[in-house]
Amino acid sequence: MNAAFSDPKEVVLQMGLRQGMKVGDFGAGSGHYSRAAAAIVAPSGRVYAIDVQEDVLKHLKLNTHERHRSSIETVWGDIERVGGTHLKDASLDAAIVANVLFQLDDRAGLLAELSRTLKPGGRLLVVDWAGSYGGMGPAPERVVSEHEVEAFFIEGGFHKEKSLRAGPHHYGIVFTRPTL
Repeated sequence: MNAAFSDPKEVVLQMGLRQGMKVGDFGAGSGHYSRAAAAIVAPSGRVYAIDVQEDVLKHLKLNTHERHRSSIETVWGDIERVGGTHLKDASLDAAIVANVLFQLDDRAGLLAELSRTLKPGGRLLVVDWAGSYGGMGPAPERVVSEHEVEAFFIEGGFHKEKSLRAGPHHYGIVFTRPTL
């Protein structure tokens, strides 16, 4: 893994995933976090790799090791719209939102979909760029700071569990959805 980026395996370990869990990777992209989560929740668990780009999902599936392929289900969906992930209400034990926030137009829509799909007590891992690094990462005006993310999800009803370093250019925060 390139030292400029986070190590999904190390970061996902901070979530406390266990075999058999159901995890949603919201904005899965190339699938690094989906594969890292699948390695933990397999063989009885499932990772839903959700992305709006269908070709990216096909690439993700093709580049997943055979032993984890059956644990990852690709979902062509819109993470910024309630119901856009096509997942059932309260169906996920955990969710991952990695390197996505700076790209979104409707963060409130993402929050609503996460709240809908996560079980009470479910965990949420948010990883994003800590800054703009001269063309590596988002444009400076698109960077979403750790403080902004923390405030946004707490105001949205989540509880912050912990912050973590997610590589030299990324931050990570683990939240939990309150129990009813």
